[in-house]
Amino acid sequence: MSLDSRPSDRLLVRIGPHQFRARLELEAAPKTCAAFVALLPLTLSLIHARWSGECGWAPLGDTGLRVAPENATRYPGPGQLLVYTGEISEPEILVPYGAAAFASKAGPLAGNHIMTIVEGQDVLTQVGEALLWRGSLPIAFLREAGADA
Repeated sequence: MSLDSRPSDRLLVRIGPHQFRARLELEAAPKTCAAFVALLPLTLSLIHARWSGECGWAPLGDTGLRVAPENATRYPGPGQLLVYTGEISEPEILVPYGAAAFASKAGPLAGNHIMTIVEGQDVLTQVGEALLWRGSLPIAFLREAGADA
């Protein structure tokens, strides 16, 4: 991908009433980032990830997002969002708000680290508590105003 055809490295992530700014990990996961950006704007339901620790997860369903592992990890830090499109479990986005070890009922998983929340990370714990105690929240991924198309 040439530098002038690359997507902007900034996205807006809205979870319930909260808005975050995120940086795409274009150098470490270029193919995953390009495939994900092609889906924008994207709105899903975020629920608590009972097998992965302090995380929410959003099923990707039939979005058609299929990518090979790149920059994959099992242990993301708070605000390090992962995309998983493998064969062991269903396609999903993982949103860690605390200690995490990505897993499913089938066992450990590794997902592609595609973006990092760079503004608003201090609110992620509140989001996690809301997911745990009150249920699902809408999550939306949008291009920042003025970002390239």
